[in-house]
Amino acid sequence: MAKKVTNSTRNKKKKSKVLPALSVLFVLLFVSFSYYAYQIVYTTNVDTKEQDTYVYIPTGASYEQAMDSIEATGVIIDPLSLRFMSKLMDYDKLVKPGRYKLEHGWGNRQLIGVLRLGQQTPLNLTFNNVRLRSQLAEKLATDIEPSREEIDALLSDPEYLKTLDFDTTNVVSMFVPNTYEVYWTITAEELMQRMKTEYDKFWTEARLDKAEALGLTQQEVSTLASIVQAETIKNDEKPRVAGVYLNRLEKGMLLQADPTVVFAVGDFSIRRVLNVHLRHDSPYNTYMYKGLPPGPINVPNISSIDAVLNPENHDYLYFCAKEDFSGYHSFARTMGEHLANARRYQQALNQRKIMK
Repeated sequence: MAKKVTNSTRNKKKKSKVLPALSVLFVLLFVSFSYYAYQIVYTTNVDTKEQDTYVYIPTGASYEQAMDSIEATGVIIDPLSLRFMSKLMDYDKLVKPGRYKLEHGWGNRQLIGVLRLGQQTPLNLTFNNVRLRSQLAEKLATDIEPSREEIDALLSDPEYLKTLDFDTTNVVSMFVPNTYEVYWTITAEELMQRMKTEYDKFWTEARLDKAEALGLTQQEVSTLASIVQAETIKNDEKPRVAGVYLNRLEKGMLLQADPTVVFAVGDFSIRRVLNVHLRHDSPYNTYMYKGLPPGPINVPNISSIDAVLNPENHDYLYFCAKEDFSGYHSFARTMGEHLANARRYQQALNQRKIMK
């Protein structure tokens, strides 16, 4: 007689088939999830193609703004996984401003770890070939977060500058051209304080002693150095040019420095100083007023400052550009020698049809 199959028996058989299938499915899901989780955490998600790549996250940026900035670099392979990992690591609550270098081969965990800790990549701040305060502010603002307006506001504030022992006419001399390592998020005031610290370090006891021996203050040295710098681009000639101006100061002569006239007029395209320029009334016009001008006519570099502190000892009182346009100058002890040198140079200008 055939054995009767009950519902209970059928259910047991079904369960015996389903349970292994579910176990296999669970294992597959677990393996898949584990693999994806591993990828999210550890797999490379930054492909810079080994080019230097930086992300800039402004002060006060929101999480979304920060993530948009990161993705805008174009080096994130899987933005979705990056956002998923950033939430897991609470980056949405820990956004920190800064300039960060994205390293080729980083995974999400490495990238978010650097960002949430605010481990900025410092930058090298440099500035040269600057004439005016406004130009200095603009140049600095191109490399750091503070705006030109923020920096210029401090450079133009007499009361604030008093706290640094400077004024609006000589503050540019506080910025000694060099390479300074700073963070992109440095504030305008922090930058000013940093430059004052670097300025004080630059003026060693040896340099101060040399300035005192010349009868010049630190600011006066910088002012004269700015004139020397404007006169010659040849570092080996700077001590000789400095010697000429120091000789003229000692004798109470007018400096008659063409670059100060150009600065006074405010037209830096002038290549040939004419009588109309010499009649421009300004305390910076050293053809009209004795002594040094009120402040530097540019930001003098270290070679120019040291040329003033270590001038060539000679009795030259005049110089003018050489007629070969080499960048060097012809020096003279007497007005007669100087006029002869000047005539040769003027003839060369005429031949090249340089009229202004």
